[in-house]
Amino acid sequence: MNAERIVRIVAGFFVLLSLSLGVEGSPLFVSKNFLFFTAFVGLNLFQSGFTRFCPLNNILAKFGIKGGSC
Repeated sequence: MNAERIVRIVAGFFVLLSLSLGVEGSPLFVSKNFLFFTAFVGLNLFQSGFTRFCPLNNILAKFGIKGGSC
């Protein structure tokens, strides 16, 4: 599995998790403040599309996981 797929999987997981913790109708609801984390993940994905800078991709590279165009 390459870094690009891992980044997409982790980002999707974080969005789903933070939505389930931040939406009042969810059985896992904790606080609406978790929606800020959803926005953070979305903004990070948005900026990485333009700048090609992705913190998770850099972390994965240090662990030796091969490329990806994050």
